[in-house]
Amino acid sequence: MEEADIARNPRPDTEAPKPPRVRSRATKADPTAEAPAAKAAKPRAAKPAKEAAAKPTRAKALKPTGAAKARLAKAAKAPTAKAAKAAKAPAAAKPPAAPRPRRTTPRTKAAPALIDRLVAAAQRSLEADGAENILVLDVTGRADYADWLVIATGLVDRQIQAMATHLDEAFGKEGLKLRRDATQASDDWVLIDAGDLVVHLFKPEARRLYALERMWGPDSPSAMDPADVLPDDGSVPEADIDLDDDETD
Repeated sequence: MEEADIARNPRPDTEAPKPPRVRSRATKADPTAEAPAAKAAKPRAAKPAKEAAAKPTRAKALKPTGAAKARLAKAAKAPTAKAAKAAKAPAAAKPPAAPRPRRTTPRTKAAPALIDRLVAAAQRSLEADGAENILVLDVTGRADYADWLVIATGLVDRQIQAMATHLDEAFGKEGLKLRRDATQASDDWVLIDAGDLVVHLFKPEARRLYALERMWGPDSPSAMDPADVLPDDGSVPEADIDLDDDETD
């Protein structure tokens, strides 16, 4: 009988038996039992300082008011206007200072007769050397370094050097021996310091540049009428001084 049942329902030898089902019963929670501790939140790692510095905070710019806008616009236009004015009218170059004697001691006044002879000797010497446009100027009371100026033009260096040498010889014949430092020279002019008389020898370009004729000539602003200069010897009364009755009679 059992063998017939096994033949009808054969079971594999590998099938494992099923475990018995166990019905679980829910247990009521104990109110006195402590609740499980909440899971602690993991702290967020701080960003490195380099990354934080890469994104700086920007302050909110304040908008200028109407008056501030006007001042800013005016300040922005001012340099532009000055630059445009400077471009249109370039600054005139300041003319160089005219040559004058370099003296270590104050000059002494010479006798008028000697000055007249020196001026005449200078004119003769310059004319003999072929100097051009010889000019004699009386600057007494106007120039602080001489009473007379003699101005002449030479065309080349050799001519100007010869003129200076011959002037030294002419002054020596009149009794005036020049000092060693009496002659000053540059590439364009030579100055001879004879005390109250100063001789200027120029090349044409240098003479036009320094323009001593306009500075010390009769039409210069510094020229004065000798008749307007009052002698300071007591012979002419000063202003606001009343004359004595005896002198007015």
